[in-house]
Amino acid sequence: MLDQMTLYPVADDVLFAPGGRVVIRTYGVASTAAPEEGEPRSVAYRTWVTGVRDQPRCWRWGHFEDARRGHHRVMEWLTGRGPQPQPVAG
Repeated sequence: MLDQMTLYPVADDVLFAPGGRVVIRTYGVASTAAPEEGEPRSVAYRTWVTGVRDQPRCWRWGHFEDARRGHHRVMEWLTGRGPQPQPVAG
């Protein structure tokens, strides 16, 4: 399955907390399209957080810029500098 997808990294961060390591990854995923199809591939953006209690946590974003800003908001939330972000509808 992974050989049929293309991953587009947006941001990766690691936080070290008293309970252990927290990993935050934001990336885009697109299925591999055959060149003869001639249609642009849609990219789905996600932020995954692992290493927190009710894990894993996932946010879905509509576009690259939403994913970039969303990753930053997730980092702010995890470090106590902001509210828990809501995903942007795509």
